[in-house]
Amino acid sequence: MKVEDYSIANLFDPSHSIAWPLLKEYTYPWEALPHIEEFILALGPTLPKDKFTEIKPSVWVANDVKIAPTVSITGPAIIDEGAELRQCAYIRGKAIVGKGCVIGNSCELKNAIIFDNAEVPHYNYVGDSILGYHAHMGAGAITSNIKSDRTNVVLRIGEERIETGLRKMGAILGDYAEIGCNSVLNPGSLIGPHTNVYPLSFIRGAVAKNSIFKGPDNVVEKK
Repeated sequence: MKVEDYSIANLFDPSHSIAWPLLKEYTYPWEALPHIEEFILALGPTLPKDKFTEIKPSVWVANDVKIAPTVSITGPAIIDEGAELRQCAYIRGKAIVGKGCVIGNSCELKNAIIFDNAEVPHYNYVGDSILGYHAHMGAGAITSNIKSDRTNVVLRIGEERIETGLRKMGAILGDYAEIGCNSVLNPGSLIGPHTNVYPLSFIRGAVAKNSIFKGPDNVVEKK
């Protein structure tokens, strides 16, 4: 694995997120995390008025989004067309939810970019993270976004160590990544595109694209 394997260009399809104008300004996705809020506040007022409604200050929601009555949304946030926010979903702010996404029951998002058609469907926490196109979080899978000693997150990619300068960083999931139920993605986890993670997994560091993660010492290439 090389650091460049986890660049924005190698993880994501640019045509599948309203946040691409932000992401394309950076080489690596974690560099964009501190700028999500300012991007939303700049983009929101420019969204087409015939497709989006500012339902409360700094919360722009496409007119065809399905929102359950128990959903809580704190701005700034953008919820793109065709998304569905199910019962008790909690959008804590600084969140961009892509087209056709599902944010399910009792899920929480905070400072996150969710690409189009990604699914966060059941009892998930996604904080300070980016989920690629058609990425999927199994029930109960969470991103842990702060280290227990509260020091800055350091990325582990093979033998390399990358200082992010971020106190909070969850996980980056490439397009079509699949995270099994009740898995924990530790701060700074990087999951390559088209990679599957077994249920009940404990991820630390980077997992290569087109892989199946069965355990820390059992990662195989997809055939």
